[in-house]
Amino acid sequence: MSTLKEVREKLSERQDALGKVFEEAKTDAGEYDFRQVKAETLKECLGDGLKTTAQIVERVNERNAELDELAKEAEGLEAAELAAKQHSDREKSAKRPRFAGSKGNHPDIETRLKSLGEMVAGDDRYKSWAERGAANGIDFHFDEVYGSDMLAKGLAFETMGTKTLFETGAGWAPESVRLPGFVEMATRPVQLLDIFPMARTGQDTVKFMEETTRTHGAAERAEGGTFAESTFEMTERESTVRKITDSVPVTDEQLEDVAQVQSYLNGRLIFGLRQRLDSQCLIGNGTAPNLRGLKNVVGIQTQAKGADPIPDAFFKAMTKIRVTGRAVPTHHVIHSTDWEKVRLLRTADGVYIWGNPSEAGPERMWGLPVVQCDADSAGTGYVGSFLPAWVSLYERRGVDVQVGYISTQFTEGKRTIRADMRMALVFFRPAAFASVTGL
Repeated sequence: MSTLKEVREKLSERQDALGKVFEEAKTDAGEYDFRQVKAETLKECLGDGLKTTAQIVERVNERNAELDELAKEAEGLEAAELAAKQHSDREKSAKRPRFAGSKGNHPDIETRLKSLGEMVAGDDRYKSWAERGAANGIDFHFDEVYGSDMLAKGLAFETMGTKTLFETGAGWAPESVRLPGFVEMATRPVQLLDIFPMARTGQDTVKFMEETTRTHGAAERAEGGTFAESTFEMTERESTVRKITDSVPVTDEQLEDVAQVQSYLNGRLIFGLRQRLDSQCLIGNGTAPNLRGLKNVVGIQTQAKGADPIPDAFFKAMTKIRVTGRAVPTHHVIHSTDWEKVRLLRTADGVYIWGNPSEAGPERMWGLPVVQCDADSAGTGYVGSFLPAWVSLYERRGVDVQVGYISTQFTEGKRTIRADMRMALVFFRPAAFASVTGL
């Protein structure tokens, strides 16, 4: 039988050894390849005789099961030690000295200890003496009452009378110091901007040429025959630079008296602009002054889920992008509640397809990273080739923060902090993207 200390030491040692194997097996993509674990690490942490991946995985599972058993044993020992401590505390409570006025150690004394006058007046010896004329006096002895009980009764309000209570309302109020910083309010983070290629523009409109007709007529010809003929046409396209703005009024005193205020407001305004741009990249309707986001781009392909599992529908969308859009898909975009359905997929016998619940699980599908984004409502996902050749977010001017006066603010002791940015979003090849509906 091991002690709790011995079990904890053994659990820590084996946990560290297994963690070393996982650390070497983890790839840059966040997956696990046990073939890249060094031989000396395998021998040190898992033992001898491991030559194949299957043997390594089997030994890893055995070590994991052993760790579970050690953890259960530690929990049991901890519970037993806690029970022993509670038993000791109960023993101390039962053997401690009695309190004044307590009935627990003297059942013949009432829980509410009587005053000395009440005890005398209620005593039969006193009543008999009073009925005989109260001559020559009388002695009383209350052997069952402790002197400490009488002192406690003498300090009670029934004896001293009711006085004004010295409390925080009439005395010193407790002094409270506010913790530094603050708790941020929950808001949607920036989720999509990282996968959109960025570029710069010096104009108010991004114009480009799109090849709208490409017919190759190349063919074999007989001697003296007419050459085959191809047809090509170009069309000018454009995307207007749009401005995203935000502002907040603030008093002079607030800016002067709290050093953190200006940086706080600047940070909040900048984040708000990027958050708005993030949502516009997905759901902007294209009506001025809105950008046209992926959802509303004319020409993107569509794949209905129908009766297919969600992963199958996304793979079919990838196929359309490859075959019709002639592009290589790079990312999936999906609402968190829709991704939950994928993460919880199980086989008929209850095995989780996307990894054990004790693990984080890969946020990948068909080899592509999954970007969870709730800017759009659940039920629709997207697949796309987010490469500069097919889409780019053009920056005319980055975020600009300024402080100034509006209307009568100068005489009112107020200022307005404003921030804005100018951007254009261009989808060069809409067919390189597809929406997946009915999730």
